[in-house]
Amino acid sequence: MTDILTNALEDQPTPVAQAGDDEVLAREARENLAAFAGLYRRHVNRVYRYVVVRVGDVHDAQDLTAQTFLAALEGIAGYRGQGGFAAWLLGIARRKAADHFRRDRTTLPIEAADHVPDPNPLPDAVAEQRLRLERVTRALRGLSPDRAEALSLQIFGGLNTAEVGRVMGKSEAAVRMLVHRAVRDLRERLAPVTEAER
Repeated sequence: MTDILTNALEDQPTPVAQAGDDEVLAREARENLAAFAGLYRRHVNRVYRYVVVRVGDVHDAQDLTAQTFLAALEGIAGYRGQGGFAAWLLGIARRKAADHFRRDRTTLPIEAADHVPDPNPLPDAVAEQRLRLERVTRALRGLSPDRAEALSLQIFGGLNTAEVGRVMGKSEAAVRMLVHRAVRDLRERLAPVTEAER
């Protein structure tokens, strides 16, 4: 089913709306699959990056990304344009990730959050990048859920503070505080280990 949705959306012609105008595409998408395909192409990487960091498994992230866009396609008529399309879409992705954790409590180590590596990376660079990513992911999972969620939505989901606030149901000030504290906590957790500490 996920392949069918992906193929159908990728095969659609370029939408009529100007690039960068999610609101126009969202209105057109209510009756035009090509407009929704434009939204899909514009936001699929953002949704995938957010979901893969949250669930820690590439295959689950691909499935949840497809589920997110299927739910968005089914619910596009209910989109009112408040808060921006990206925030609305990542709100759906957030709920899909939460549903995933309610169904399956197991967590797997993340292999890569960036699914599109350089075409010719050196093996040492790839190994080092994966080790750093795994370390950051472990540290992120050690944060309080709200702090980790706010940071993930902003960094990996690419939302601004106001959009994160709308997705999480919090004020902008609360989001800024959550992100600030999350970054502080991550710095502490990721600080280099000195010889005296070993």
